[in-house]
Amino acid sequence: MRLIKSLIAGSVFALSLAAQTPQWKDGQTEWKMYDAANSEKDAKKKLALIDAWKEKYPETDYKMVRLQLYLNAYQQLNDMPHLLATLSDMMVLDPKDLTVMSPFMYYTMAANDASPASLEKVEKVANAALANLDHKPSSINDEQWPQARKQIESLSHKTLGWVAMQRKQGDIAEQEFGKTLAIDPQQAEVDFWLANTLRAAKTPEKISQALFYYARAATMEGQGALTPQGRQQIEDFLRKAYTTYHGPDEAGLNELKSLAKAQPQPPAGFTIKTANQVAIEKQQQFQKENPQLALWMSVKQALTAENGPQYFETQMKGTLVQGLKGKLISAKPAVRSKELIVGLADPNTPEVTLKLDAPLKGKPETGSEIEFEGIATAFQPDPFMVTFDVDSAKIKGLKLQAAPVVHRPVRKKK
Repeated sequence: MRLIKSLIAGSVFALSLAAQTPQWKDGQTEWKMYDAANSEKDAKKKLALIDAWKEKYPETDYKMVRLQLYLNAYQQLNDMPHLLATLSDMMVLDPKDLTVMSPFMYYTMAANDASPASLEKVEKVANAALANLDHKPSSINDEQWPQARKQIESLSHKTLGWVAMQRKQGDIAEQEFGKTLAIDPQQAEVDFWLANTLRAAKTPEKISQALFYYARAATMEGQGALTPQGRQQIEDFLRKAYTTYHGPDEAGLNELKSLAKAQPQPPAGFTIKTANQVAIEKQQQFQKENPQLALWMSVKQALTAENGPQYFETQMKGTLVQGLKGKLISAKPAVRSKELIVGLADPNTPEVTLKLDAPLKGKPETGSEIEFEGIATAFQPDPFMVTFDVDSAKIKGLKLQAAPVVHRPVRKKK
C-alpha cells in the first residue's frame, strides 16, 4: 500500500513533465508560474499560486501536471473532498491510468464516503482498474510493476468488498474480501471487515468464521497490522463476542488466537461450538458420569418450576423413584431413627425426607453416602422438601453404629 500512496506523493511529477515536449505559453512566463507553485512548500500558498496559474492559463499543455500539484497540496492539507475531486479530474484526462485510480479507491475508503453517488463512482473505478491491469503506467518501472500490479488488484477487490459492505450485500462483500485476502493476506483491516460481514449472516458456520477473522485482526503483527490501540479494541470485542457465543473458555479463546495468527484462513470444516452445544455436551457427560444425580436434578428442576406442585400431584405422587443417591444430613430420632434427612444435589442442603417402614437398629452415621428408592408421598415448595416412603432394608450404603446398651437398675425384693 505504501507504493500506491507514493504515486501521488510527488515523485510522478518529473516523469509526467519529462514525458511531454515543453511548450510553455508566453515564453518563460507560464513556466515561472509553474515553477513557483512547484517550489512552494506551504500547502495554502501553493494552492494560491496554482490558482493564479490556472486563472491566467486555463488551457495548458500541462493540465495533468497542474492537477498533480493540486493533488499534493490537498493531500498535505488532508482535504479529502478536493483531493478526490482532483483525482476525478485526472481520470477524465486519462481513464486508464492505474496510478490515479488506485489513490482514488484508497482515499474514498479512507474518507469513508458511503453516499450512493460515491459508492457508484468508486465501484466503476475499481472495475476499470481490474479491466486495465495489463496497462502498465509509464511512471512505474519494470521492476516495480509486478508488485504494484498485485497491490492494485488487491486494492480493487478490497474496494468492491467495501462498496458491497456499505450496501449490506453480504455475499458480494464476502467474495471480494476473500479475493483481496487471497492476493495479500496481510490486511488486518480487511479481516475485520470480513468478520463483520460474516457475523451479520448469523449462521453458526459464518459466526465461527467471523470469530476467526476477528482473532486474526487482533493478533496480526508487522506489515498490514492495525495500530496497537486498534488491535486492543478488536481483542476486547473478540473476547466479549466469543464468550457470548461459546461461553467462558480462556483456553479455547487462546487456541483460536494462536490458530488465526498462524494461518490466513480457517481450516476446512472449522466451527466453534455454541454455548448451547457446550451446555448439552456437558449435560450429557454429567448424565453419563452421574446418572443418579442427573435424574434428581431433572426432577428438582420440574418441581421448582412455576407449576411444580401440580407436577408433583399429577406426575410424581405415589410413584416409585429408584436409583437416587445422596448424603445423610440428620436423623430423627438420633437412635432407632424413623426419618432420615438427605441432601442430593448439595450434601449440606436438606432436600429429601425418608420415612422408614421400621426404626433403624442403631445410630445412622451422618455424612455417609446412601442409595435408596421410595414412593413419593409429599412435597413442600418452600423450603424445598420431598418426602418418600422407604423400605429401610433397601437402603444401600447406610452405616449404623450399635445402639448403646441401656442399663436399668435392678430392684431389690422386699
